[in-house]
Amino acid sequence: MKYTDKDITQITEKGLSTEKITAQIQVFKSGIRPINLKEAATINNGILKLTSAEKEDTIRFYETHKSNTSIVKFVPASGAATRMFKFLFQFLKEYNPKKETINAYINKNNATEMSIFILGIEKLPFYDDVMKLAPTNFSQLTSDEQVVWFVNTILDESLLNYGNTPKGLLAFHKYNNENATAFKEHLYEAAWYAANNGMAKIHFTISEQHTEKFQQELVKVKQSVTDATKTSFDINFSYQKKYTDTVAATPSNELFRDENSNLLFRPSGHGALIENLNELQEDIIFIKNIDNVVTSKLKNEIVTHKKMLAGILLKLQKEVFKYQEKLDKETLNEQQIIEIATFLHNKLNVVISPEFEKYSKKYQIEYLAEKLNRPIRVCGMVQNEGEPGGGPFWIKSENGTISLQIVETAQIDTSNKLQKDILNNATHFNPVDIVCATKNYKGEKFNLLNFTDPNTGFISSKTLLGQPLKALELPGLWNGAMANWITIFVEVPLETFNPVKTVNDLLKPAHQQ
Repeated sequence: MKYTDKDITQITEKGLSTEKITAQIQVFKSGIRPINLKEAATINNGILKLTSAEKEDTIRFYETHKSNTSIVKFVPASGAATRMFKFLFQFLKEYNPKKETINAYINKNNATEMSIFILGIEKLPFYDDVMKLAPTNFSQLTSDEQVVWFVNTILDESLLNYGNTPKGLLAFHKYNNENATAFKEHLYEAAWYAANNGMAKIHFTISEQHTEKFQQELVKVKQSVTDATKTSFDINFSYQKKYTDTVAATPSNELFRDENSNLLFRPSGHGALIENLNELQEDIIFIKNIDNVVTSKLKNEIVTHKKMLAGILLKLQKEVFKYQEKLDKETLNEQQIIEIATFLHNKLNVVISPEFEKYSKKYQIEYLAEKLNRPIRVCGMVQNEGEPGGGPFWIKSENGTISLQIVETAQIDTSNKLQKDILNNATHFNPVDIVCATKNYKGEKFNLLNFTDPNTGFISSKTLLGQPLKALELPGLWNGAMANWITIFVEVPLETFNPVKTVNDLLKPAHQQ
């Protein structure tokens, strides 16, 4: 592939190489193979379900041991709220007040979301903020005119511009006369379950252009949360690395160029954040998306199950460390080797190679050490109620290895009846409720980039100025980017999963105080 001097300058400024760009174009040409599902993970087949007594025991274990453990909460928060308001943008574009009423528009377009929005409009947490901008003649407007004004006010770039506001900085909840953004609620959550000795540390990944807004919000809310929770906060921000951007291609898999003949680079999805996660030095890392928060009345459910997941992690890690050290320092006999292999299979969901018994003792020890010397993630899973997104599955790789993975629907060949049937029979869904540990028994941090599966990812179709293009996303953060971690799935209640994907989700009970 030939690159111009201008191309090379662009590529170098990104911190990339021509070899890397050529490899990305090759991915467009060869395509990304779908994941090969073996079966869905279910209760007692890849998913743990704890009894009440076991739950209490793991929570106690976490509470007892966390004081000797450094903790951070990691919150991907770079996304704008555009998709939250998608149906409202569509309404402004399509609705013609001179030709129809809003009711007629709803009926004609089967616009159920619009109907729900209008019915609940006064319950939206930001309703009062919007109404402060109302014109003096607002009460004299027709109900349809009032709705149009309200929608236009929240979306117009010269007014509130919510569609281009980071989701984390939108008001998600209302307490008496005070709003709480998703960002503020994450501070409260961290104080509830991730604080140590009166200090909670949170790391937000954000878009660089929104840094000042997040800093302003931090100044605005930090003291009130500190006073309410008796917790101090150490808040850090980072950005998606420029060198994780991927080049765009034409439909015929050539380098896509804009009107100035520049190469087009695009952010490569949340999988790029494995780089940010890799820089964290804490012993335990809680991961939760920015939009999955609840009002304070539901905090007990959230706290209980976050501590449960962390307790499971610490308990398993203790055993993992014990065996890592044995494999590293001792001469093991056959019984000890069987004991470690059994632990891997029964407790860590590792499918031991059927050839294992034929290996020499030296290679058996190397095999077990390689399986144990990995970062660990404990992931909450909720019962599937038809939400789009990923779920827990047993998969079979090209080399025949069977492992437990979080798989996105987009990674599955749904034209294959067998694969589609496995997907449709899945009982659980991934709510991105993860607690992980990224060090070995010596306290040495793993390089997380060594545990990704580069053969997973997504190719999507986009447009720029009316021109079709192909975009490449890196393996997702909790999909291919963690493919070779030790993986534990645990059932958690559906009540712990309350994402805000559309503005109407703010009308659900979990977001109403």
